[in-house]
Amino acid sequence: MEAGNLISGQEGRAYCKVGGRNQELMYLKDVTASIQKRKTAVRTLGKRGEQYKSAGFSGSGTMRVYYVSSFFREQAIAYMKSGIDTYFDLVVINDDPQSGLGSQTVVLKNCNLNKVTLAKLDVGADFLDEELSFTFEDAELLDKFTI
Repeated sequence: MEAGNLISGQEGRAYCKVGGRNQELMYLKDVTASIQKRKTAVRTLGKRGEQYKSAGFSGSGTMRVYYVSSFFREQAIAYMKSGIDTYFDLVVINDDPQSGLGSQTVVLKNCNLNKVTLAKLDVGADFLDEELSFTFEDAELLDKFTI
């Protein structure tokens, strides 16, 4: 591993695809998404200990954004008023031009927000940000690093 091939955390882009439109998340500070596998304990003859079989997963994540866009608040308020929820795809691209490993593009599908900040003030803050938590139902790896 060459140090120059390490991926910079600030080299990339993210998009939110909702209702046929792409919303670039240029105000994104960080995003982390992971799956939690659900496992079932299995007991078999001849073994005293339990074995485990994967039996599904749940996907969840968080993103921190600068508090400069009303996009997610609009989605939350629309749900409050109509009861119709918004699902979106989140496209996360790691693309460090200094690295020789290429880029990686991950699509998180059918994302749904868990919590949205509707209003915020903070006299001690130099700038405002907010954390959004979400779930997702599927994922796709469009581009892979070349290591």
